[in-house]
Amino acid sequence: MSLIALKSVGHSFGGPKLLDGVDMGIARGERVCLLGRNGEGKSTLMRIIAGELRPDEGEIVRMGGLRIGQLSQDISASSTGTISEVVAASLSEFESGVYPDDYRVTTLLSRLGLPEEALVASLSSGMKRRVLLAQALVSEPDLLLLDEPTNHLDIEAIDKLEEYLSRYQGAVLFVTHDRAFLERLATRIVELDRGRIYPWDCDYKTFLERREQQWSAEARQVALFDKKLALEEAWIRQGIKARRTRNEGRVRALKSLREERSKRRTRQATAKIDIQEGEKSGAMVIEAKAVSFAYTDSKPIICELETKLYRGDKIGLIGPNGAGKTTLLKLLLGQLAPSSGTIRQGSNLQIAYFDQVKAMLDDEKTVQKNVSDYESIRINGQERHIIGYLQDFLFAPERARSLVKYLSGGERSRLLLAKLFTQPANVLVLDEPTNDLDLETLELLESLLVDFSGTVLVVSHDRSFVNNVATSTLVIGPDGRVKEYDGGYDDYLRQRLSQFSAGSNNTEKERVKDSSVKSEPEKPILTQPRRKLTNKEQRELEALPAMIEQQEKQLAELLLTMADPSFYRKDKSEITTLSSKVEALKANLAKAYERWDTLEAY
Repeated sequence: MSLIALKSVGHSFGGPKLLDGVDMGIARGERVCLLGRNGEGKSTLMRIIAGELRPDEGEIVRMGGLRIGQLSQDISASSTGTISEVVAASLSEFESGVYPDDYRVTTLLSRLGLPEEALVASLSSGMKRRVLLAQALVSEPDLLLLDEPTNHLDIEAIDKLEEYLSRYQGAVLFVTHDRAFLERLATRIVELDRGRIYPWDCDYKTFLERREQQWSAEARQVALFDKKLALEEAWIRQGIKARRTRNEGRVRALKSLREERSKRRTRQATAKIDIQEGEKSGAMVIEAKAVSFAYTDSKPIICELETKLYRGDKIGLIGPNGAGKTTLLKLLLGQLAPSSGTIRQGSNLQIAYFDQVKAMLDDEKTVQKNVSDYESIRINGQERHIIGYLQDFLFAPERARSLVKYLSGGERSRLLLAKLFTQPANVLVLDEPTNDLDLETLELLESLLVDFSGTVLVVSHDRSFVNNVATSTLVIGPDGRVKEYDGGYDDYLRQRLSQFSAGSNNTEKERVKDSSVKSEPEKPILTQPRRKLTNKEQRELEALPAMIEQQEKQLAELLLTMADPSFYRKDKSEITTLSSKVEALKANLAKAYERWDTLEAY
């Protein structure tokens, strides 16, 4: 049974219909991802489902007593106090007598990694985003609406959110540009394209393949239609000869074709982004030796950084919010002086910097004036009119003359890219470039960065983006130490787990062996003449290596499971059970090694 059903819903804001005969339903337990280009009407559809906006036409059928939760875009100015108080207040809108220590509030905050007593006013933008999520989730609504829920969240927070939503009992409708988030959570994909909804009951990879096939078929149909229309137009232009045929049916058919053609809505264009490459930099781009940094009288943010970047490197920079990623970028670019250590930059660097807060944009200027004060600009050695250049970034002429303060988040990101790529560069520094970009523009940016012959430094919490672009990854730990791993995010995870597993096994073996050696002098048998093993002891000795190997394998598998960050978000009983198994295996291994040493000593 559907929680909500939309039947022939239509809506517009004066121009072409954003929604044109939309039919869709959402059932309990579904996690539906809503895809579509920027400006297609995804947010409008979410507002209509939430009941904030009444559609111009159509019908909406809601289950009786349906409770809908929605992710707000900003913390309310009245949201003062601790995190637990603010989240409890959201729950109080549905129930009376809710206190900050309510088990639903404390359990949710624990799962999302939010400190209960922290003041909301003192939180970073990423932590405030988590509070907004907690406010939407705490009432456990039947239908949860999430518009770009991963924006400004670090990878740890995204992992926690994915884990929570994967076990959520209600239905979820979400919009996201994070492909890893989409692939893990979506049970169904629906696409909003030119006012219509297209359902896809498949995973994201299959969706891309099937959509491409659909577009190819559509292109062939359009070509055949246009050819037929052109032939009929040529016929009608014959004038008197055509009228003599008195083929009134053919004339009516032509009028029908013209009308059908006038109603055709073309698919939104894809951005035509092009990076202006500067002259080649030196082979060595940036070298950091024993670099540490701390603001006055505060804990060090970066500790003993050692790295060397070469021309052509594509470096992904990841770490929790507040770990110092932007600070590290500024150190490498020479915008901050290290507290200790040295940073050396190579020769002939032309740096283009995309900042995550988009401070380079002037809200009181037009889109056009933010890119250039002149009517024309030089791109890759050719003069181009500024309006034509902005159209490549999907800004229509009238939009190019509007003030930046009226742009959406996706439009601001595209504008900053347009401004950034007007200047030749051989080093691109991108701080959270993926926020608010639609998937097509995001994938285009990825391909451009991969093909870019210069050096790229990118800060991103988008795991797929880092996987597809980075040749190596710098990871900032909670202690400020930076470790480098080959490859992207998934490669980093594999290497980290491998190191953890190897380190755990080696430490355990050394501990057991040390324990055995220390106990040996105390064994009387070591001071006595060697004796022959009994048949039973001989069989026991022969069986010990296989038994130890099996137990070590079991221990390694359990340690790998416990190394996964998501493990500690499981139920307490499950964590306790697995921890007890690990301790029991360690004890058994210690006894086995000790027995092995004893039997071999005979």
